[in-house]
Amino acid sequence: MLMHTEVPNSIPRTNSQLGRFIGRNFLKLFGWRVSGAFPDQSKFVAAVAPHTSNWDFIIAIAVKLSLGIEIKFLGKHTIFFWPLGVLLKKWGGIAVERSSKHGLVAQVADVFQQQDKLILGIAPEGTRKHTDEWKTGFLHIAYAANVPVVPMALDFRTKEFIVMPPVMLSGDIEADLALIKQQFPKAMAKYPSNVSG
Repeated sequence: MLMHTEVPNSIPRTNSQLGRFIGRNFLKLFGWRVSGAFPDQSKFVAAVAPHTSNWDFIIAIAVKLSLGIEIKFLGKHTIFFWPLGVLLKKWGGIAVERSSKHGLVAQVADVFQQQDKLILGIAPEGTRKHTDEWKTGFLHIAYAANVPVVPMALDFRTKEFIVMPPVMLSGDIEADLALIKQQFPKAMAKYPSNVSG
């Protein structure tokens, strides 16, 4: 069985039959399956980890397509020029200005306020290479927008994409980060030695 996950009606959808066909067949071809249940909430930050290879992004996109879920991502505003900007927005890109005096967190929190439904996908490690610590921007964004973080793991040991229960943040960034990180054992990564933090 390829899918073992529930997708409530509150989750934003793409309604692309072609996308679902491509995503499902890609996962089937490479032996991956999806497990867990999405929360019955229309807005949250999806924290996808571990991130140690280019395959992580490819598999995550295949999962998104297979389930027909609309997931947004952040991109520097300078790459949203015509005609690339049109495509990026169609694929879920949100243009942000990192040098804005209002700050990235405030910009994204405003986007959450303006949308009825929004899933923002972020790889907290920020890079495929090993670093000493995860970036905490995803936590600041979720807390400012008053939305939960939903951890999503890529387990290369079992070829399973796991949707975990949502975490409502306390506001203590260090404690919240530790709570979320413990749900991602290093051994599940494609390259465990590259896992950050």
